[in-house]
Amino acid sequence: MKRTIRAQLIAVFISLIALALILIAVINYCWLGRYYVYHKQNILEDAYEELNRADSFEEGFSSTVLKMTSTGNLSVAVTDPSFAVITSTSRDGRNMAIRLLGYYTGWYQDKLMVLEKNDHYVVQQSFDKAVNLEYLEMWGILDSGNCFLIRTPLESIQESVRLSNLFFIVVGLLVVILSAGGIWLFAKKFTQPVTELTEISRRMTNLDFEAKYKGKSKNEIDILGDNFNLMSEELEKTISELKTANVELQKDIEKKTQIDEMRKDFLNNVSHELKTPIAFIQGYAEGLKDNINEDEESREFYCDVIIDESAKMNAMVKKLLTLNQLEFGNDQVQMEHFNLTALIRGILQSSDILIQQKSADILFEYNTPIYAWGDEYKVEEVITNYLTNALNHLKYEKKIEIRIQENDGILRTSVFNTGDPIPEEDIDKIWIKFYKVDKARTREYGGSGIGLSIVKAVMDSMNQQCGVKNYENGVEFWFTLESK
Repeated sequence: MKRTIRAQLIAVFISLIALALILIAVINYCWLGRYYVYHKQNILEDAYEELNRADSFEEGFSSTVLKMTSTGNLSVAVTDPSFAVITSTSRDGRNMAIRLLGYYTGWYQDKLMVLEKNDHYVVQQSFDKAVNLEYLEMWGILDSGNCFLIRTPLESIQESVRLSNLFFIVVGLLVVILSAGGIWLFAKKFTQPVTELTEISRRMTNLDFEAKYKGKSKNEIDILGDNFNLMSEELEKTISELKTANVELQKDIEKKTQIDEMRKDFLNNVSHELKTPIAFIQGYAEGLKDNINEDEESREFYCDVIIDESAKMNAMVKKLLTLNQLEFGNDQVQMEHFNLTALIRGILQSSDILIQQKSADILFEYNTPIYAWGDEYKVEEVITNYLTNALNHLKYEKKIEIRIQENDGILRTSVFNTGDPIPEEDIDKIWIKFYKVDKARTREYGGSGIGLSIVKAVMDSMNQQCGVKNYENGVEFWFTLESK
């Protein structure tokens, strides 16, 4: 390759850098001196303003003026209206007074170039034959009626410009040399992926699909390399298309089998849960029909059993419907800012009879309002589930403690009850539909194993968390809500 991309990049970059340096050098040469003169002119104007503020010059210049003359290399002379020297910063104050007189009378006009002129002063460039130097001068009259002359030599400015241009040329050459080296390294790194792609394309022409582009620069060349990789993969996929299709078909069959198993498990669980109450209802109903017990008290007992079992079935069906709506997203969440403390106290009040029956000692010591964001109706269902669960598993001291803790805008509400801890092998399964740790005890208080599944679905619908924690003397269930 006679003209490589690397050589072209180096040539273009060096040309651009050289052009930029030349342009800056021209601007520097043509306008830097003018800029220095303009800057010095501003210094003269500042000195004039400081002189104008002085009431008199009997004790000489102020410290500010002396500092300005020192740092700005200025010579200042002030005369009375008859051009007698009042004070001066240099030994040739008399010569400056004579020059000032010449400016006022107009007889001294040799090599003068006026830069600015107004009612108070004149700014000009002049040439002093006595010292063979060019000066920037300001002369005029102060508000006090005294005359003044301020001058600074331009030789230092011209020397500074010359040194600046020389320094810029040297630095510019160094920059060009260093840039050439840097550009060479950059061009080498830049063209390396292109060379790699060329080799990959050569191997692909020989049906070698193992070659892969491995660049990580995330630029257009990497996109091209990724497309090379995709093309190689697609060609390889074509060769093994039948095998891939068979694997995918097997996965679909396994997935369908898994769904069928889940459906069977669900139907078995529902059938199992409904079988016992239906058997009770059928048996006691037949007993009533056959008049097995003719006394009024027995008939009342039979009717109570039928009503109780019907209520359990009704509650389970409602829970299943609620869970189904939550899991399929049909039950829309209504987010609102509500008083969590008041909600819990309302639940405790409505559950007072059950609490008394269980002889439970409730600890809830929050009186000030604590506000949270969430669906108040669904949160009420979660707390009710936790409280009911705690009452049904209450043992030993029979204490239930409800706590609310806030951390970084997150409220953690927990319900703790004294009792037996949940076995470790069951603690991750209690959120599964129909799962029961102690089936005999669950049946005893009419549980269906759906309550905690509803809790999990409710918290998921609000993008919040829930969980359980074992203690030596009991179990704590918790959930989170946002406070802001």
